Amino acid sequence: MTHVSERSGAGSSPKGAGGDRQPWSAGSSRTQRKRAVSYADAGVSIEAGDRAVELLKSKVKETRRPEVMGDLGGFAGLFRLDTKKYKSPILASSTDGVGTKLVIAQQLDIHDTVGIDLVAMVVDDLVACGAEPLFLLDYIATGEVVPDKVAEIGAGIADGCRYAGCALLGGETAEHPGVLRPDEYDISATGVGVVEESEILTPDRVEVGDVVIAMRSSGLHSNGYSLVRHVLLGAGRMRLDVVIDDFGRQRTLGEELLTPTKIYAKDCLKLIAEAEVRALAHVTGGGIPGNLVRVLPENVDAVVNRSTWKPQPIFDLIQSKGRIEDPEMEATFNMGVGMFAIVSAEDTDRALATLTGRGVDAWQAGEIIEGSGNVQMVGQHTRG
Repeated sequence: MTHVSERSGAGSSPKGAGGDRQPWSAGSSRTQRKRAVSYADAGVSIEAGDRAVELLKSKVKETRRPEVMGDLGGFAGLFRLDTKKYKSPILASSTDGVGTKLVIAQQLDIHDTVGIDLVAMVVDDLVACGAEPLFLLDYIATGEVVPDKVAEIGAGIADGCRYAGCALLGGETAEHPGVLRPDEYDISATGVGVVEESEILTPDRVEVGDVVIAMRSSGLHSNGYSLVRHVLLGAGRMRLDVVIDDFGRQRTLGEELLTPTKIYAKDCLKLIAEAEVRALAHVTGGGIPGNLVRVLPENVDAVVNRSTWKPQPIFDLIQSKGRIEDPEMEATFNMGVGMFAIVSAEDTDRALATLTGRGVDAWQAGEIIEGSGNVQMVGQHTRG
């Protein structure tokens, strides 16, 4: 994050011609001069913002890449693109947030993991087109800048960037008193990546006979939390500190809900280098059918067999507590798969070996057949 500023607040005092704040007076006839109003009176602390940036500097430096120019504190982040590395470099960009998963973090006062979620949502969209994530810019809006809290959020973002291999190039922290409660915040980020034009992953690369490989998610990731909160914390009246036996290791509901989103960027880039990858599909909002369909041409269908994996217990808990129908679950949640790779049949074993060697739980989940651009979900998940 480069600096802290106020984007919307409770108000500020008028400025004189020279730009300095002037004391406000109801009329010139008054003899008693009122105290000058400061930015702090409006709820914005420049000092707290500067302190938050200082706390983050060491974490941000850990994400630095050789192409990064300059240091934190400038008006813009500078990144020297190595054009000699590519014949025809294409820049890819993606922007996203974390959504209402942040409500859980704020209720539990745990803020060092949601930054990983934020990075995952951006970089795994970038790699889905074959792009290497280069750098990321973040934005934090909060009702009150508490330096330690902002530093926790930023540390999670920096960790996510390290996992993805991209630089945290800069960003913004904005204090919004009167708009957000002091304990409220929202975060978003924009990432930029690069891919050789001839290597962009597009639907027209997918062919009949290709194999669909699934990569296990770490849990809910960062989608569907409005439904999760409604079902479990609202109607279900569950407590975040309750221990759920099915989760194992004396794990509470809150800990499960804050499990960071898995970042697949480096794994997918390695997979692209080692095997004939036709397409990648990042499973976010819309679930498996809604995201896998985005990488299919109109002349094929993807057949995904549910019996090839068992979703994590959190999905069963949500479905049973909310009495949610299967189609609604699959249209909302990833159901245990965070990323799909479509690879040539000849490279299936190589692809699985590459992912397994990197510690990714992956398996053959289906195939590509003749069709009309649809996703066919067949079979039933293993239960119990």
